[in-house]
Amino acid sequence: MDKYLMGMDIGTSSCKVAIFNTKGELIAHTNGEYNTYYPKEGFVEQDPNEWWEVVCKSSKECIKNANINPEKIVGVGVAGQSWSAIAVDVDGHVLINNPIWMDTRSTDICNDVNKKIGEGNIFDLSGNSLQPTYTTGKILYFKEHNPAVYERIFAILQSNSYIVYKLTGEYSQDKSQGYGFHCYNMKKGTWDKDMCEKLGIRMEILPKIYECSDIVGSITEEAAEKCGLVAGTKVVAGGLDAACATLGVGVICNGQTQEQGGQAGGMSICIDEYKADPRLILSNHVVPDMWLLQGGTTGGGGVMRWVERELGDRGTAKEKGISSFNYLNELAKEVPAGSDGVVFLPYMAGERSPIWNPYAKGVYYGLDFSKNRGHMVRSSMEGVAYSLRHNIEIAEDAGAVVKELIATGGSANSLLWTQIKSDITGKDIIVPASDEATPLGAAILAGIGIGIYKDFNEAVDTCVKVKRTHKVNLNNKEEYNKSYEKYIRLYELLEVMMQP
Repeated sequence: MDKYLMGMDIGTSSCKVAIFNTKGELIAHTNGEYNTYYPKEGFVEQDPNEWWEVVCKSSKECIKNANINPEKIVGVGVAGQSWSAIAVDVDGHVLINNPIWMDTRSTDICNDVNKKIGEGNIFDLSGNSLQPTYTTGKILYFKEHNPAVYERIFAILQSNSYIVYKLTGEYSQDKSQGYGFHCYNMKKGTWDKDMCEKLGIRMEILPKIYECSDIVGSITEEAAEKCGLVAGTKVVAGGLDAACATLGVGVICNGQTQEQGGQAGGMSICIDEYKADPRLILSNHVVPDMWLLQGGTTGGGGVMRWVERELGDRGTAKEKGISSFNYLNELAKEVPAGSDGVVFLPYMAGERSPIWNPYAKGVYYGLDFSKNRGHMVRSSMEGVAYSLRHNIEIAEDAGAVVKELIATGGSANSLLWTQIKSDITGKDIIVPASDEATPLGAAILAGIGIGIYKDFNEAVDTCVKVKRTHKVNLNNKEEYNKSYEKYIRLYELLEVMMQP
């Protein structure tokens, strides 16, 4: 009997569901969007109930499009966006909308906790500085500002573990998402009782920790009816979307680096020893005994979605018979490297690493009457690439070695943008054949969990293929170096303005 694996990805803007054969070949995929809510300044929320509705609909559509018997789907893996704080009661009901990774409501709380406990003490245990975008601050915000909700919390879940719960009825916490908690001992992969007490977080609301490829449970009868899968199908813990994408492009060995081109931007460097730096982000990889030293930015593919929405011309694109995004690419191609002096700071929802400023704002610098829409489009692409270079330089300063980048996400489909990133960072970029690296990584975890693959090396050798490679264009490097210096200097000068 042919066997298939399903990967789900609870992304920031949408849910992806994909079915792969055991060679990693895509059989079918679907995509469903859900809402993001901005009720107050600094509040960015989503409703996990909407995730589940979209998952169920997308799963059924995907199985239908694949034209296969769902009994042949032998394992399910779930990837998800980072730093959720999904509060559920004893019956598994969501108590309040989930503050997603862009949410900064707990800024003042985090500042107070850092002073009280000590930034160094928190960092030494968790491997990450306490910032409002992480899960910890959101739990503490519930406790201080929504005490009635906090007292009813039975478990705090992550985006993937919430979907795993809805599929199986089992609560879980995978290791790759542990980095959102500052009571998580990154070196040991365990909850730390003493830090829970210092933070004032009830330890009993923290679920059991699993390796990402561990089987958590099986599809229940109720879930099977709703999502079209077969009851009894095995479900693994899954993991962080960036980590699953890193696996999905074959980054499993020390020094390999994934470049992230989803809603968020940044990179993930695979390392085989604990190496934390407060300017960056450290998480467990979905691969046991490996870590990911990450640069995580708010400016990634989401920047171009904003540009397309506000500056795009869908009418002209339709006349040309191309997508609006491809039309923007055409405009940007007409502008030389460096955008004739226009520089963009891509801090559209504050910024994470390496500046860690929740009040940072997006900025276009260098506009005059000679500039056009193409300058703004290309400078937007370049600004995201500058933020990537900034994080890579910090990582190299911390002792990491980055030789080449392996691209993921929808941004990798833009040949122009990928080449810009290569030229600005000075790194060759490899683009894998699969456009669905994140659900593929989740599916690989399921395949390892149920024994389809004997180990991660066999899984990657079987499933990951290269589509194209971008070599650095040295002719553009000098111009980009000048613009990058301006990019760094602009934030240094404007930082005092980007404060409350």
